Amino acid sequence: MLTIKRVPTVVSNYQEDVLLESNVVGCGRKCLGKCCLPVSMLPLYSFKNDDNEPMEHNIHTLPEEEYQISFLNNLLLGLWEERMSQGLFRYDVTTCETKVIPGKCGFIAQLNEGRHLKKRPTEFRIDKVLQPFDENKFNFTKVGQDEVLFRFEPSTDYKRRYFSGMGVDAGISPSIVAINVSPIEYGHVLLIPRVLDCLPQRIGRDTFTIALHFAREMADPFFRVGYNSLGAFATINHLHYQAYYLSVPFPVEKAPVRKILARKGLGGAGVIVSKLLNYPVRGFTFEGENGSTIRDLSEVVVNSCISLQNKNIPFNILIAQCGKKIFLFPQCYAEKQALGVVDQGLLDTQVNPAVWEISGHMVLKRTKDYQDASEKLAWKLLSEVSLSEEKFEEVKGYISEAANLEEMEEDKSINPDKEIPDSPGPRVASHVPQDCLVLH
Repeated sequence: MLTIKRVPTVVSNYQEDVLLESNVVGCGRKCLGKCCLPVSMLPLYSFKNDDNEPMEHNIHTLPEEEYQISFLNNLLLGLWEERMSQGLFRYDVTTCETKVIPGKCGFIAQLNEGRHLKKRPTEFRIDKVLQPFDENKFNFTKVGQDEVLFRFEPSTDYKRRYFSGMGVDAGISPSIVAINVSPIEYGHVLLIPRVLDCLPQRIGRDTFTIALHFAREMADPFFRVGYNSLGAFATINHLHYQAYYLSVPFPVEKAPVRKILARKGLGGAGVIVSKLLNYPVRGFTFEGENGSTIRDLSEVVVNSCISLQNKNIPFNILIAQCGKKIFLFPQCYAEKQALGVVDQGLLDTQVNPAVWEISGHMVLKRTKDYQDASEKLAWKLLSEVSLSEEKFEEVKGYISEAANLEEMEEDKSINPDKEIPDSPGPRVASHVPQDCLVLH
Protein backbone atom coordinates (compact mmCIF):
# COMPACT_ATOMS: atom_id res chain seq x y z
CA MET A 1 0.00 0.00 0.00
CA LEU A 2 1.41 3.40 -0.99
CA THR A 3 1.07 6.04 1.72
CA ILE A 4 2.44 9.50 2.24
CA LYS A 5 2.37 11.55 5.38
CA ARG A 6 -0.08 14.29 4.51
CA VAL A 7 -1.25 17.39 6.30
CA PRO A 8 -4.71 18.20 4.93
CA THR A 9 -5.86 21.76 4.53
CA VAL A 10 -8.51 22.69 7.07
CA VAL A 11 -11.67 23.58 5.13
CA SER A 12 -14.04 23.85 8.12
CA ASN A 13 -13.73 25.24 11.63
CA TYR A 14 -15.35 22.01 12.81
CA GLN A 15 -12.60 19.84 11.35
CA GLU A 16 -10.61 19.87 14.55
CA ASP A 17 -11.68 18.14 17.72
CA VAL A 18 -13.41 20.45 20.18
CA LEU A 19 -14.80 19.80 23.64
CA LEU A 20 -18.52 20.41 24.08
CA GLU A 21 -20.19 21.78 27.15
CA SER A 22 -21.97 19.14 29.19
CA ASN A 23 -25.35 20.88 29.09
CA VAL A 24 -25.81 21.04 25.32
CA VAL A 25 -28.67 19.24 23.59
CA GLY A 26 -27.86 16.68 20.89
CA CYS A 27 -24.49 17.17 19.23
CA GLY A 28 -24.45 20.78 20.38
CA ARG A 29 -23.03 22.10 17.12
CA LYS A 30 -26.12 22.79 15.00
CA CYS A 31 -24.38 20.76 12.32
CA LEU A 32 -25.28 19.29 8.92
CA GLY A 33 -25.81 15.79 10.27
CA LYS A 34 -29.05 13.86 10.59
CA CYS A 35 -29.30 15.04 14.18
CA CYS A 36 -29.71 18.72 13.25
CA LEU A 37 -30.27 19.33 9.53
CA PRO A 38 -33.79 17.85 9.18
CA VAL A 39 -35.14 20.30 11.79
CA SER A 40 -33.25 23.33 10.47
CA MET A 41 -34.24 26.32 8.36
CA LEU A 42 -31.67 27.28 5.71
CA PRO A 43 -31.76 29.60 2.69
CA LEU A 44 -32.69 27.71 -0.49
CA TYR A 45 -31.85 28.56 -4.09
CA SER A 46 -33.79 26.41 -6.57
CA PHE A 47 -32.15 26.22 -9.98
CA LYS A 48 -33.84 25.67 -13.32
CA ASN A 49 -33.65 21.90 -13.68
CA ASP A 50 -33.61 21.33 -17.43
CA ASP A 51 -30.83 18.99 -18.54
CA ASN A 52 -32.16 19.05 -22.10
CA GLU A 53 -31.61 22.77 -22.63
CA PRO A 54 -28.95 23.47 -25.31
CA MET A 55 -25.59 24.48 -23.85
CA GLU A 56 -25.27 27.54 -26.08
CA HIS A 57 -28.34 29.02 -24.40
CA ASN A 58 -26.09 30.79 -21.95
CA ILE A 59 -28.33 32.30 -19.32
CA HIS A 60 -26.57 35.62 -19.91
CA THR A 61 -28.57 35.73 -23.16
CA LEU A 62 -31.95 35.45 -21.45
CA PRO A 63 -32.84 39.08 -20.66
CA GLU A 64 -36.07 38.20 -18.85
CA GLU A 65 -33.99 36.37 -16.20
CA GLU A 66 -31.25 38.94 -15.63
CA TYR A 67 -32.55 39.61 -12.13
CA GLN A 68 -32.24 36.00 -11.07
CA ILE A 69 -28.77 35.67 -12.60
CA SER A 70 -27.32 38.71 -10.85
CA PHE A 71 -29.19 37.67 -7.72
CA LEU A 72 -27.33 34.36 -7.33
CA ASN A 73 -23.97 36.07 -7.76
CA ASN A 74 -24.94 38.75 -5.29
CA LEU A 75 -26.39 36.17 -2.92
CA LEU A 76 -23.20 34.11 -2.78
CA LEU A 77 -20.90 37.10 -2.49
CA GLY A 78 -23.08 38.89 0.05
CA LEU A 79 -23.35 35.86 2.32
CA TRP A 80 -19.64 35.05 1.88
CA GLU A 81 -18.65 38.58 2.92
CA GLU A 82 -21.07 38.35 5.84
CA ARG A 83 -19.24 35.25 7.06
CA MET A 84 -15.98 37.15 6.67
CA SER A 85 -17.29 39.96 8.88
CA GLN A 86 -18.28 37.32 11.45
CA GLY A 87 -14.66 36.12 11.63
CA LEU A 88 -15.32 32.59 10.36
CA PHE A 89 -12.30 32.51 8.03
CA ARG A 90 -8.86 31.58 9.32
CA TYR A 91 -7.22 34.51 7.54
CA ASP A 92 -8.08 37.43 5.27
CA VAL A 93 -7.48 36.12 1.75
CA THR A 94 -7.80 39.63 0.30
CA THR A 95 -4.42 40.45 1.86
CA CYS A 96 -2.62 37.59 0.07
CA GLU A 97 -0.20 38.86 -2.57
CA THR A 98 -0.93 37.66 -6.11
CA LYS A 99 0.95 38.27 -9.36
CA VAL A 100 1.20 37.03 -12.93
CA ILE A 101 4.54 35.31 -13.50
CA PRO A 102 6.34 36.71 -16.58
CA GLY A 103 6.39 34.32 -19.53
CA LYS A 104 4.32 32.96 -22.38
CA CYS A 105 1.90 31.02 -20.15
CA GLY A 106 1.00 33.70 -17.67
CA PHE A 107 1.02 31.43 -14.62
CA ILE A 108 -0.48 33.11 -11.56
CA ALA A 109 1.35 32.98 -8.23
CA GLN A 110 -0.26 33.63 -4.86
CA LEU A 111 1.49 33.85 -1.51
CA ASN A 112 -0.87 32.21 0.97
CA GLU A 113 1.05 31.53 4.17
CA GLY A 114 -2.10 31.06 6.25
CA ARG A 115 -3.44 28.11 4.29
CA HIS A 116 -0.98 25.55 5.68
CA LEU A 117 -1.31 26.59 9.32
CA LYS A 118 -3.37 24.85 12.04
CA LYS A 119 -3.41 21.42 10.48
CA ARG A 120 -3.24 17.98 12.00
CA PRO A 121 -1.15 15.13 10.52
CA THR A 122 -3.02 12.37 8.73
CA GLU A 123 -2.03 9.07 7.17
CA PHE A 124 -3.57 9.50 3.75
CA ARG A 125 -3.80 6.58 1.36
CA ILE A 126 -3.08 7.74 -2.16
CA ASP A 127 -3.00 4.55 -4.18
CA LYS A 128 -6.79 4.05 -4.38
CA VAL A 129 -9.10 6.46 -6.18
CA LEU A 130 -12.21 4.66 -4.91
CA GLN A 131 -12.42 4.31 -1.15
CA PRO A 132 -15.50 3.81 1.04
CA PHE A 133 -16.89 6.66 3.11
CA ASP A 134 -15.68 6.52 6.72
CA GLU A 135 -18.00 8.24 9.20
CA ASN A 136 -15.25 8.19 11.83
CA LYS A 137 -13.13 10.63 9.83
CA PHE A 138 -13.95 14.28 9.27
CA ASN A 139 -16.84 14.76 6.88
CA PHE A 140 -19.17 17.59 6.00
CA THR A 141 -22.03 16.43 8.21
CA LYS A 142 -19.87 17.82 11.04
CA VAL A 143 -19.79 21.31 9.55
CA GLY A 144 -21.64 23.96 11.53
CA GLN A 145 -24.59 25.66 9.88
CA ASP A 146 -22.93 29.04 10.42
CA GLU A 147 -20.56 28.06 7.57
CA VAL A 148 -23.46 27.30 5.20
CA LEU A 149 -24.48 29.95 2.67
CA PHE A 150 -27.50 28.23 1.13
CA ARG A 151 -28.96 25.00 -0.18
CA PHE A 152 -28.72 24.46 -3.94
CA GLU A 153 -31.57 22.30 -5.22
CA PRO A 154 -33.37 21.61 -8.51
CA SER A 155 -36.73 23.33 -8.87
CA THR A 156 -39.88 21.35 -9.49
CA ASP A 157 -41.38 23.79 -12.00
CA TYR A 158 -38.38 24.73 -14.22
CA LYS A 159 -38.19 28.18 -12.59
CA ARG A 160 -35.49 29.77 -10.48
CA ARG A 161 -36.59 30.66 -6.97
CA TYR A 162 -35.04 31.79 -3.71
CA PHE A 163 -36.32 31.26 -0.18
CA SER A 164 -34.60 32.96 2.75
CA GLY A 165 -35.48 30.06 5.03
CA MET A 166 -36.84 26.64 4.14
CA GLY A 167 -37.09 23.44 6.14
CA VAL A 168 -35.64 20.17 4.87
CA ASP A 169 -38.40 17.77 3.85
CA ALA A 170 -38.29 14.27 5.29
CA GLY A 171 -36.29 11.88 3.15
CA ILE A 172 -34.44 14.69 1.35
CA SER A 173 -30.65 14.88 1.32
CA PRO A 174 -29.97 18.52 0.38
CA SER A 175 -27.01 19.84 -1.57
CA ILE A 176 -25.16 22.56 0.32
CA VAL A 177 -22.98 25.55 -0.60
CA ALA A 178 -20.66 26.42 2.30
CA ILE A 179 -17.60 28.57 2.81
CA ASN A 180 -14.08 27.15 2.73
CA VAL A 181 -12.61 28.59 5.91
CA SER A 182 -9.10 28.35 4.39
CA PRO A 183 -9.85 30.19 1.13
CA ILE A 184 -7.56 30.35 -1.87
CA GLU A 185 -9.41 33.26 -3.40
CA TYR A 186 -12.33 35.61 -3.01
CA GLY A 187 -15.66 33.81 -2.81
CA HIS A 188 -14.07 30.37 -2.22
CA VAL A 189 -16.89 27.93 -1.48
CA LEU A 190 -17.61 24.21 -1.27
CA LEU A 191 -20.47 22.54 -3.12
CA ILE A 192 -21.51 19.39 -1.23
CA PRO A 193 -24.05 17.31 -3.18
CA ARG A 194 -26.61 15.39 -1.11
CA VAL A 195 -24.73 15.93 2.11
CA LEU A 196 -26.75 13.48 4.24
CA ASP A 197 -26.13 10.60 1.82
CA CYS A 198 -22.46 10.68 2.87
CA LEU A 199 -21.21 9.95 -0.64
CA PRO A 200 -17.47 9.24 -0.99
CA GLN A 201 -15.31 11.45 -3.19
CA ARG A 202 -16.09 10.07 -6.64
CA ILE A 203 -17.81 11.29 -9.82
CA GLY A 204 -21.37 9.98 -10.26
CA ARG A 205 -24.01 10.40 -12.94
CA ASP A 206 -26.51 12.33 -10.84
CA THR A 207 -24.18 14.43 -8.73
CA PHE A 208 -21.92 15.79 -11.48
CA THR A 209 -24.84 17.61 -13.13
CA ILE A 210 -25.33 19.52 -9.87
CA ALA A 211 -21.84 21.00 -10.29
CA LEU A 212 -22.57 21.84 -13.94
CA HIS A 213 -25.80 23.58 -12.99
CA PHE A 214 -23.96 25.49 -10.26
CA ALA A 215 -21.42 26.87 -12.76
CA ARG A 216 -24.20 27.61 -15.25
CA GLU A 217 -26.45 29.35 -12.74
CA MET A 218 -23.60 31.55 -11.50
CA ALA A 219 -23.21 32.65 -15.14
CA ASP A 220 -19.88 34.33 -14.43
CA PRO A 221 -16.74 33.52 -16.47
CA PHE A 222 -14.60 34.51 -13.48
CA PHE A 223 -16.21 31.79 -11.34
CA ARG A 224 -14.78 28.30 -11.91
CA VAL A 225 -15.67 25.00 -10.27
CA GLY A 226 -13.01 22.40 -9.50
CA TYR A 227 -12.83 18.76 -8.42
CA ASN A 228 -9.99 16.61 -7.06
CA SER A 229 -10.24 12.84 -6.91
CA LEU A 230 -8.63 10.78 -4.18
CA GLY A 231 -5.01 10.32 -5.17
CA ALA A 232 -5.12 13.74 -6.89
CA PHE A 233 -5.05 15.77 -3.66
CA ALA A 234 -8.60 15.60 -2.44
CA THR A 235 -8.15 15.89 1.33
CA ILE A 236 -11.61 14.74 2.48
CA ASN A 237 -13.38 11.57 1.34
CA HIS A 238 -16.86 13.11 1.30
CA LEU A 239 -18.15 14.23 -2.10
CA HIS A 240 -17.47 17.92 -2.70
CA TYR A 241 -16.47 20.43 -5.34
CA GLN A 242 -14.66 23.71 -4.81
CA ALA A 243 -15.22 27.03 -6.56
CA TYR A 244 -13.95 30.60 -6.45
CA TYR A 245 -13.52 33.83 -8.39
CA LEU A 246 -10.29 34.77 -10.17
CA SER A 247 -10.20 38.03 -12.09
CA VAL A 248 -7.96 36.80 -14.94
CA PRO A 249 -8.08 33.74 -17.23
CA PHE A 250 -6.45 30.58 -15.93
CA PRO A 251 -3.44 29.78 -18.16
CA VAL A 252 -4.98 26.46 -19.17
CA GLU A 253 -8.03 28.31 -20.50
CA LYS A 254 -5.76 30.03 -23.04
CA ALA A 255 -3.83 26.92 -24.11
CA PRO A 256 -4.27 25.74 -27.73
CA VAL A 257 -6.10 22.44 -28.25
CA ARG A 258 -6.48 19.84 -30.98
CA LYS A 259 -9.75 17.96 -31.55
CA ILE A 260 -9.25 14.22 -31.20
CA LEU A 261 -12.57 12.53 -30.34
CA ALA A 262 -16.27 13.20 -30.89
CA ARG A 263 -19.68 11.80 -30.18
CA LYS A 264 -22.45 12.80 -32.56
CA GLY A 265 -26.09 12.87 -31.55
CA LEU A 266 -29.38 13.58 -33.24
CA GLY A 267 -29.45 16.58 -35.56
CA GLY A 268 -25.69 16.93 -35.53
CA ALA A 269 -25.56 17.75 -31.83
CA GLY A 270 -22.57 16.28 -30.12
CA VAL A 271 -19.60 16.57 -27.79
CA ILE A 272 -16.03 17.29 -28.91
CA VAL A 273 -13.03 16.06 -26.93
CA SER A 274 -9.71 17.82 -27.52
CA LYS A 275 -6.24 17.46 -26.07
CA LEU A 276 -4.17 20.32 -24.69
CA LEU A 277 -1.15 21.47 -26.67
CA ASN A 278 1.94 23.27 -25.43
CA TYR A 279 0.96 22.93 -21.78
CA PRO A 280 3.00 21.18 -19.06
CA VAL A 281 0.15 18.85 -18.02
CA ARG A 282 -1.41 16.59 -20.63
CA GLY A 283 -5.16 16.90 -20.44
CA PHE A 284 -8.50 16.76 -22.24
CA THR A 285 -11.20 19.34 -22.87
CA PHE A 286 -14.89 18.57 -23.39
CA GLU A 287 -17.26 20.94 -25.21
CA GLY A 288 -20.75 20.61 -26.63
CA GLU A 289 -21.66 21.74 -30.13
CA ASN A 290 -24.64 22.14 -32.48
CA GLY A 291 -27.38 22.18 -29.88
CA SER A 292 -25.93 19.64 -27.46
CA THR A 293 -27.46 19.70 -24.00
CA ILE A 294 -26.24 19.67 -20.41
CA ARG A 295 -27.15 16.00 -20.34
CA ASP A 296 -25.06 15.28 -23.47
CA LEU A 297 -21.96 16.97 -22.08
CA SER A 298 -22.38 15.55 -18.59
CA GLU A 299 -22.83 12.00 -19.87
CA VAL A 300 -19.57 12.03 -21.84
CA VAL A 301 -17.56 13.56 -18.98
CA VAL A 302 -19.07 11.28 -16.33
CA ASN A 303 -18.54 8.11 -18.37
CA SER A 304 -14.92 9.15 -18.92
CA CYS A 305 -14.35 9.83 -15.22
CA ILE A 306 -16.01 6.60 -14.10
CA SER A 307 -13.68 4.73 -16.41
CA LEU A 308 -10.64 6.42 -14.83
CA GLN A 309 -11.97 5.75 -11.33
CA ASN A 310 -12.51 2.07 -12.08
CA LYS A 311 -8.98 1.83 -13.49
CA ASN A 312 -7.57 3.59 -10.42
CA ILE A 313 -6.25 6.64 -12.30
CA PRO A 314 -6.34 9.87 -10.21
CA PHE A 315 -7.64 13.00 -11.94
CA ASN A 316 -8.71 16.61 -11.53
CA ILE A 317 -11.56 18.51 -13.22
CA LEU A 318 -11.98 22.22 -14.00
CA ILE A 319 -15.43 23.45 -15.03
CA ALA A 320 -14.99 26.73 -16.92
CA GLN A 321 -16.93 29.11 -19.16
CA CYS A 322 -20.09 28.81 -17.05
CA GLY A 323 -20.17 25.05 -17.51
CA LYS A 324 -19.64 25.03 -21.27
CA LYS A 325 -16.03 23.82 -21.21
CA ILE A 326 -14.66 21.09 -18.96
CA PHE A 327 -10.99 20.19 -18.47
CA LEU A 328 -9.97 16.70 -17.35
CA PHE A 329 -6.42 16.09 -16.07
CA PRO A 330 -5.34 12.52 -15.29
CA GLN A 331 -2.29 12.83 -13.04
CA CYS A 332 0.41 10.87 -11.20
CA TYR A 333 2.20 13.36 -8.89
CA ALA A 334 1.12 11.73 -5.61
CA GLU A 335 2.25 8.34 -6.85
CA LYS A 336 5.66 9.76 -7.81
CA GLN A 337 5.81 11.51 -4.46
CA ALA A 338 5.16 8.25 -2.60
CA LEU A 339 7.77 6.44 -4.69
CA GLY A 340 10.37 9.10 -3.87
CA VAL A 341 11.05 10.15 -7.46
CA VAL A 342 10.05 13.82 -7.19
CA ASP A 343 12.87 16.39 -6.99
CA GLN A 344 13.46 17.45 -3.38
CA GLY A 345 13.39 21.10 -4.35
CA LEU A 346 9.82 20.70 -5.56
CA LEU A 347 8.84 18.82 -2.42
CA ASP A 348 10.29 21.60 -0.28
CA THR A 349 7.73 24.04 -1.72
CA GLN A 350 4.96 21.96 -0.08
CA VAL A 351 2.79 22.61 -3.14
CA ASN A 352 0.24 19.88 -3.72
CA PRO A 353 -0.70 20.26 -7.41
CA ALA A 354 -4.47 19.87 -7.38
CA VAL A 355 -6.95 21.34 -9.86
CA TRP A 356 -6.13 25.02 -9.23
CA GLU A 357 -2.37 24.59 -9.49
CA ILE A 358 -2.70 22.38 -12.59
CA SER A 359 -4.88 25.05 -14.18
CA GLY A 360 -2.11 27.59 -13.61
CA HIS A 361 -2.92 29.22 -10.26
CA MET A 362 0.10 28.40 -8.11
CA VAL A 363 -0.71 28.68 -4.40
CA LEU A 364 2.65 29.12 -2.64
CA LYS A 365 3.22 28.83 1.10
CA ARG A 366 6.67 30.37 1.50
CA THR A 367 7.76 33.94 0.80
CA LYS A 368 10.95 32.69 -0.84
CA ASP A 369 9.03 30.57 -3.36
CA TYR A 370 6.77 33.51 -4.18
CA GLN A 371 9.69 35.87 -4.70
CA ASP A 372 11.56 33.32 -6.82
CA ALA A 373 8.49 32.20 -8.80
CA SER A 374 9.25 31.78 -12.50
CA GLU A 375 7.65 30.12 -15.47
CA LYS A 376 10.51 27.62 -15.58
CA LEU A 377 9.85 26.46 -12.01
CA ALA A 378 6.07 26.33 -12.50
CA TRP A 379 6.51 24.31 -15.70
CA LYS A 380 8.93 21.96 -13.91
CA LEU A 381 6.45 21.29 -11.11
CA LEU A 382 3.47 20.74 -13.41
CA SER A 383 5.47 18.49 -15.72
CA GLU A 384 5.87 16.10 -12.79
CA VAL A 385 2.07 15.98 -12.53
CA SER A 386 1.57 14.93 -16.14
CA LEU A 387 1.22 11.42 -17.47
CA SER A 388 3.76 10.26 -20.05
CA GLU A 389 2.70 10.47 -23.69
CA GLU A 390 2.33 6.68 -23.78
CA LYS A 391 0.16 6.57 -20.66
CA PHE A 392 -1.90 9.52 -21.89
CA GLU A 393 -2.68 7.69 -25.15
CA GLU A 394 -3.71 4.68 -23.09
CA VAL A 395 -6.11 6.87 -21.07
CA LYS A 396 -7.44 8.35 -24.31
CA GLY A 397 -8.41 4.81 -25.34
CA TYR A 398 -10.20 4.23 -22.03
CA ILE A 399 -12.19 7.46 -22.45
CA SER A 400 -13.04 6.73 -26.07
CA GLU A 401 -14.43 3.32 -25.20
CA ALA A 402 -16.28 4.40 -22.06
CA ALA A 403 -18.01 7.40 -23.67
CA ASN A 404 -18.58 5.78 -27.09
CA LEU A 405 -16.42 8.34 -28.91
CA GLU A 406 -15.07 8.27 -32.44
CA GLU A 407 -11.62 9.33 -33.62
CA MET A 408 -11.48 12.65 -35.45
CA GLU A 409 -9.19 13.45 -38.32
CA GLU A 410 -6.21 15.32 -36.94
CA ASP A 411 -6.06 19.00 -37.81
CA LYS A 412 -2.54 19.50 -39.17
CA SER A 413 -2.99 23.26 -39.33
CA ILE A 414 -2.61 23.58 -35.56
CA ASN A 415 0.97 24.15 -34.48
CA PRO A 416 1.60 22.31 -31.19
CA ASP A 417 4.58 24.55 -30.51
CA LYS A 418 2.49 27.68 -30.81
CA GLU A 419 2.81 29.95 -27.79
CA ILE A 420 -0.21 30.34 -25.56
CA PRO A 421 -1.95 33.43 -26.91
CA ASP A 422 -2.03 36.57 -24.80
CA SER A 423 -5.79 36.37 -24.48
CA PRO A 424 -7.32 39.27 -22.58
CA GLY A 425 -10.10 36.99 -21.38
CA PRO A 426 -13.21 38.50 -19.84
CA ARG A 427 -12.95 42.02 -18.51
CA VAL A 428 -12.40 42.45 -14.80
CA ALA A 429 -15.68 41.83 -13.03
CA SER A 430 -17.05 44.76 -11.06
CA HIS A 431 -18.09 42.47 -8.19
CA VAL A 432 -14.49 41.39 -7.50
CA PRO A 433 -12.96 43.73 -4.88
CA GLN A 434 -9.90 45.70 -5.92
CA ASP A 435 -7.98 43.90 -3.15
CA CYS A 436 -8.45 40.64 -5.08
CA LEU A 437 -7.27 41.76 -8.49
CA VAL A 438 -4.15 40.14 -9.92
CA LEU A 439 -1.05 42.28 -10.40
CA HIS A 440 0.66 42.23 -13.81
